[in-house]
Amino acid sequence: MVAFVAGDLFNLYVGFEILLVASYVLITLGGTQARIRAGVTYVIVSLLSSILFLASIGMVYGALGTVNLAQVAERVQELPVDVQILLHVMLLVAFGIKAAVFPLSFWLPDSYPSAPAPVTAAFAGLLTKIGVYAIIRVETVIFPSPELNPALMVLALLTMVVGALGAVAQADIKRILSFTLVSHIGYMILGVALGTVAGTAAAIYYIVHHIVVQTTLFLAAGLVEREAGSTSITRIGGLLASAPIVAVLFFIPALSLGGIPPFSGFIGKLGLFQATAAQGDALAYVLIGAGAFVSLLTLYALVRVWNLAFWRPAGDVEGDETRLLRAVEEAPDGRDAPAETRTTPRLMTLSTAGMVVVGVALTVFAGPLYSVADRAAQNLDGSSVYIELVLPGTTSGEGAP
Repeated sequence: MVAFVAGDLFNLYVGFEILLVASYVLITLGGTQARIRAGVTYVIVSLLSSILFLASIGMVYGALGTVNLAQVAERVQELPVDVQILLHVMLLVAFGIKAAVFPLSFWLPDSYPSAPAPVTAAFAGLLTKIGVYAIIRVETVIFPSPELNPALMVLALLTMVVGALGAVAQADIKRILSFTLVSHIGYMILGVALGTVAGTAAAIYYIVHHIVVQTTLFLAAGLVEREAGSTSITRIGGLLASAPIVAVLFFIPALSLGGIPPFSGFIGKLGLFQATAAQGDALAYVLIGAGAFVSLLTLYALVRVWNLAFWRPAGDVEGDETRLLRAVEEAPDGRDAPAETRTTPRLMTLSTAGMVVVGVALTVFAGPLYSVADRAAQNLDGSSVYIELVLPGTTSGEGAP
């Protein structure tokens, strides 16, 4: 919330740091070797991003004498173009690491799967989205000019494609979902990179959709791990018969993430494609084609999970004794013991079911929600509205003290 309501770059930085300090503890919760290793990587990358962000704040203050977003937006146009581009790029790199934009997304697929399922679900829903939110603030308030929009579009394209290809190549549900998380960050960056009201509105709606759906899928993956003792699709099967509720809780958000009509994922992608088509140039049509292709790859990866983990009979997988032995070997401390030795807490199932209901509500109430996103995008169209709200009556480059 601190990051969301921050009106200056330094308080935005403070919000990020509060969030990250808590995440350092959560990602290593349990203290297993894999979690500590992933936590070290996550901490190092996060600190690097924070250092870049802090250096960017120092450079902005040195150049403009303020870190207030409205005053920065007023004064930045007075700087030489090359200085503007330098500040712009530094902020984008810092936020790009936090948002897991390619090629700055290498840390995410190795960090998220090792954390406990509820922690991974919270991370998937919040951490990268705050990075995207910060990019929206930069692109709509501080640097609404279109100079870097083509570069952002190319990064969005690469993020979508590389993440989807990574998901297809995985055999673990958590890693598949981690790569799809990276991939769908590309859709959000695409909406922001368009620099139009329609693009920003579609990006805002898609962010809300992705927070809910991706969180739900990671919670469902936690239920699979509880029921089957593993999230490897090569070692589990028959969950449709043994855990039909879990099957349904996974199936519905998977359809939404894959962009199947009429779910919210389809609505968000349709809005993004329409906004992109309005650009009318060759790059726009390449992005639409890539977005459709990535949506198919996402659907393929999730259907593969469904076929192997849920639809495939349990008898087609290796014997129960072998699977149990491997599960015990993978969890020597007992924290990740196989499903045969524990029960699934009812609260986990109810929480996941509640998120599924919220995801369905995004479809049922898509019209009003998209209208809210559109009004937000209109207020973000250029920095003049924001400057007038923060500095009433300001018509020149002279901001309030």
